[in-house]
Amino acid sequence: MLRKIITFPARGFIYDRHKEMMVYNKAAYDLWVVPREVKPFDTTELCRIIQIERQDFRNALNKAKQYSRFKPSIIVGQISPEINAPLQEKLYKYPGFFTQSRTLREYPSKSAAQVLGYVGEVNQQMIEKDKYYRSGDYIGVTGLEKAYEKELRGIKGVTKSMVDVHNRIKGKYNEGLEDTTAILGQNLLTGLDAEVQAYAELLMTNKRGAIVAIEPATGEILLMLSAPSYDPNLLVGRQRSTNYGTLVGDSVNKPMWNRAVIGTFPPGSTFKLVNALIALQEHAVSPFDRFSCSGQSSSPIKCTHSHVSPLAMREGIRESCNSYFWNLFRNVINHSSTSAEGYEVWRNHVMNFGFGQKVGVELSSEVKGNIPQVTYYDKYFGQKKWNAMTIRSLSIGQGEIEVTPLQLANMAATIANRGYYITPHLVKAIQDTNRVYRELEYEKKVTGINPEYFDIVIEGMQAVIDETRLSQSVHMDSIVVCGKTGTVQNPHGADHSAFVAFAPKNNPKIAIAVFIQNAGFGATYAAPIAGLIMEKYLNDSIPPRKKDLERRMIETDLMNVIQVKK
Repeated sequence: MLRKIITFPARGFIYDRHKEMMVYNKAAYDLWVVPREVKPFDTTELCRIIQIERQDFRNALNKAKQYSRFKPSIIVGQISPEINAPLQEKLYKYPGFFTQSRTLREYPSKSAAQVLGYVGEVNQQMIEKDKYYRSGDYIGVTGLEKAYEKELRGIKGVTKSMVDVHNRIKGKYNEGLEDTTAILGQNLLTGLDAEVQAYAELLMTNKRGAIVAIEPATGEILLMLSAPSYDPNLLVGRQRSTNYGTLVGDSVNKPMWNRAVIGTFPPGSTFKLVNALIALQEHAVSPFDRFSCSGQSSSPIKCTHSHVSPLAMREGIRESCNSYFWNLFRNVINHSSTSAEGYEVWRNHVMNFGFGQKVGVELSSEVKGNIPQVTYYDKYFGQKKWNAMTIRSLSIGQGEIEVTPLQLANMAATIANRGYYITPHLVKAIQDTNRVYRELEYEKKVTGINPEYFDIVIEGMQAVIDETRLSQSVHMDSIVVCGKTGTVQNPHGADHSAFVAFAPKNNPKIAIAVFIQNAGFGATYAAPIAGLIMEKYLNDSIPPRKKDLERRMIETDLMNVIQVKK
């Protein structure tokens, strides 16, 4: 009998920026059946060997018969080498059945689950969409596995063999002249730092939120995490379906969500940096213009911080003064002939920082966030019936603004670059079958803000680190850090904690955004965690004076902190 067997190529590996392996392959086997060739056999013995329930085996066999009595189809997939060895010894007893080797994914670091993604079996819709696939094939479902499916999957081969009635191969058909060799999948070289990624995930133990870090000069994403996460190895092997159901069913923690690109929230005071730059560009304020603050008595927005008054821009950023940024925002909106025109000018600048749109990372799950259009306010309040006072919450990063952690990290990278960003991306190069790396090119996008205006904003960010309580948790001994905290109002419970930063001040190597749900002030958890990550990335170690801080961040459990407001 002639048997045509598809040979599967090994899927491409995924490496971190230091060429440490993040995803590789391990051996596995599929048990195939050609229903027409099946003879009566001992079902109990076969089920015992392959460790499957008899009813499950019958269901799989019936499904194969319904698919085709003449074409081979997988009846049991992802059999381990330990099970395959005794199966091979007995396979001659089962005409119509044969095994075929394939590879399964292995994730050695057990981290970056939502970024790397997972591989799953194709469905009928996928088969109809791409003729490359057939029943039993595997495909990247999420993350990089999905984004680079065509590069990673390789090209199948075909082997035609002559077999006897006992499934034994008797020789090649036509001397193998019609056989084709499978072509290996291509390897991906990412910008991720696997060690720092794992460290960040350790710091986020028992917390909900997301962290993104970017290398400003290149746009390479150094780390991207969403917490709580899961071990990606859970979605490999015979228990994949059970584990998948458990993970998807966790509606509280949502471990399969990538909060870094899906989660949206008001940016809070971190957004004041953008408002400052827009005001400077529009000549609505100078770095030395001062505005008064009356603290809790301030109107129309209260200021919860205690500080000197009046303030100029550097002090306004350092103290995160709501009154200062309300006055600044009002000047921008009122700088045009109408509030709608002023708002449109403001919105265009905001969009140039990558907000209100997908910034372009490879992950298909990325969302745009929200920067409302003029038509939104016209519809809500009525044309010419709203002004800066009506939308004053935008001045402090609240209200209708919604951003993702990725967009916030990109904002930090843009400020670090003094006015431009490279499209944030996970993969920096693809290695072909000749082991030659092909560098990928990404677009440079300019904000349109004069580079000289970034100096005063960056000075203010440096003051946030060096002249406030963050000098203990974020300040580095030999590296100048620039940052900004944010407390995101949450009507459903405890406020969220946000922080953005970059370092060093000159020639920056890392820009980071940390968002932690229900963690309160940005300085309490988000900033210290960001500081530890930057220290780890830039210095490769945590200094003794920060060891207690590190321990507290790791041990703190914020999973059950809701504190519903009265």
